[in-house]
Amino acid sequence: MSTKPTLPPADADHIIRYIFAFILVGIAWGFTTPFIRRAARTHSPPPHPILDSPAVKSSWTKSKLYGAFFDVLDLLRNPRYAIPLVINLTGSIWFFLLIGKAELSLTVPITNSLAFLFTVLGDWYVDRKVISRGSVIHAEYNFQPADCTQDTWIGMALSLAGIGLCVQSKTR
Repeated sequence: MSTKPTLPPADADHIIRYIFAFILVGIAWGFTTPFIRRAARTHSPPPHPILDSPAVKSSWTKSKLYGAFFDVLDLLRNPRYAIPLVINLTGSIWFFLLIGKAELSLTVPITNSLAFLFTVLGDWYVDRKVISRGSVIHAEYNFQPADCTQDTWIGMALSLAGIGLCVQSKTR
């Protein structure tokens, strides 16, 4: 006689809260990633005279340490970088709290899949970027960009279907 582990019966409020928490973590991780990437890519830091001083230039260690310190400091002073980073890190705190309450074997795949889906949406929103199969396949098989957009939507739908299957398998 084999028994499959199942989720304890939960009332609708708990399920809705978990779904909402999964979505919030996915948004916090995924949708902020393109904003962080763009802010880091377009960031132009101000000059720091201490980096040009002879004492710092003569030492490889000092040069690297001071350089890294000012790089991090400049990025954190940039609100275009710092605000999405704080939201992203808040998502990590929510995830940590969620792991303690929800089923671990559901929490990890669901939040990671949702983070991926929201990263795709964020890339489209921030840079109008659409994930495609690449220009080599376009040339070889004569695919049009619309085909790749369709592939992205199909992939997102399959990810959501996979999430649904994970949840369904745990409720039986």
